[in-house]
Amino acid sequence: MIAPTGRDIVLEAHGSRAEIGTIAAVLRSLAIDGLQVTEPTRLGETPAFSNGTILAPWPNRVRDARWRFDGAEQQLAITEPARSNALHGLLRTADYEIRERSDSEVLLGAIIPPQAGWPFFMDTWVRYRLTPEGLAVTHGVINLSGDRAPYATGAHPFLRVGDAPVEELVLTLHAASWFDVDDRLLPVAERAVDGTPYDLREGRRVGELELDTAFGRVRHRSIGSGRGDVAWLDDPTGRRLALWQDVSWTYAQVFTTRAFPGRGGSRLALAVEPMTAPPDALNSGEGLVWLEPGESWEGSWGLRLDAA
Repeated sequence: MIAPTGRDIVLEAHGSRAEIGTIAAVLRSLAIDGLQVTEPTRLGETPAFSNGTILAPWPNRVRDARWRFDGAEQQLAITEPARSNALHGLLRTADYEIRERSDSEVLLGAIIPPQAGWPFFMDTWVRYRLTPEGLAVTHGVINLSGDRAPYATGAHPFLRVGDAPVEELVLTLHAASWFDVDDRLLPVAERAVDGTPYDLREGRRVGELELDTAFGRVRHRSIGSGRGDVAWLDDPTGRRLALWQDVSWTYAQVFTTRAFPGRGGSRLALAVEPMTAPPDALNSGEGLVWLEPGESWEGSWGLRLDAA
C-alpha cells in the first residue's frame, strides 16, 4: 500500500535526518543534530494544513482561480472551494519521480502538463540536501512550452525547536511590509509594518500571534553565496532555528493555527513559508519569473540550527 505521502525516502548525513515523501515532494520530518525542527507527518498520515509540501507553479492563492495570459482569460480548477480560489499550485497531489538519490540528498522531479487554466508544459524539480549546517532545498524548473511562461514557488514547513512549547518560541522575521487581505485571504494592499502588530523585526512570542499573513520586502541577513537569514525561532534555552532564502526570494508567509493535530488533541503550530511571490501573483504579476521557451531557473532556501 502506498502511504498518503507516497514513497518514503530517508536521508541521513552530518548528524541530521530528513524524511521525505514523493507526493508533493513533502518534507515529512527534519531533525538537525538530533533535534526535531519541523512538525513531523508520520507514515500513513496526510500532511495537516499542507505541512511540508512544495508549492508550484505558484504559492498561496489565485483569486477566483482566474487570471489572464496575453489577453486570454485562464480558468484554473477551484481547489479551495470555501473561498473559491486556486490554492498552492498544481502539484499538491503529484507523485514526483526519484531522479537521483544518495545518503545525503535526493532529487525529485514532476512534470506540469498543459491543463485548464495553465497552457504551459514545464519540468520541475526539488533537491533536498543535508549539509553540515542543516538542510538546503533547491527548486528548479524548465519551460518546455513554445511560449513564455510564468513561474513562482514556495514551501510550507511547520517549524519547532525540539520539545520547546511552540507558545514560548520567539519568532523574528525581517520583513518591511505585510499584505492586507479580505475575508477570502486575498490581498487588497501591501502596507508597511511600522507601528503595526505585523512588525516582527524585533521578535514576538509565538503564543501572542494570530497570523495567516504574507510579508514582503524581506531583508536577508547575509551569510554569503547570494543568500541570507530572513527569519528565526529562538527557544528559552537560546537555541535558534534560522530560515535562510536566496536574495531573489523576497516574500514569506507566517501561519499560526491552534487546530494542528497532536497526540493530546489540537495544539498551536507555526508555519514559516519561503516564497518567491506573494498571494495572487498570477494576477498582480508581482514576483513572477517569466521563462522563455527552453529557459530554466533555480532558487534555494534552507534551515540551520544554531546551538545555545
